[in-house]
Amino acid sequence: MGKKKKLDFKTYKKNTINSLNEVEHFLRNFRNFTKYIKLYKILK
Repeated sequence: MGKKKKLDFKTYKKNTINSLNEVEHFLRNFRNFTKYIKLYKILK
């Protein structure tokens, strides 16, 4: 094997923060989506 890949903490941190933001957005959108479904069922 060649050189061991050095862990770049700045890149690692940035990627982690981006992933957390994506998850947060997904959950927010999902909550809104469930609200619309409940509203739709009520108004049906």
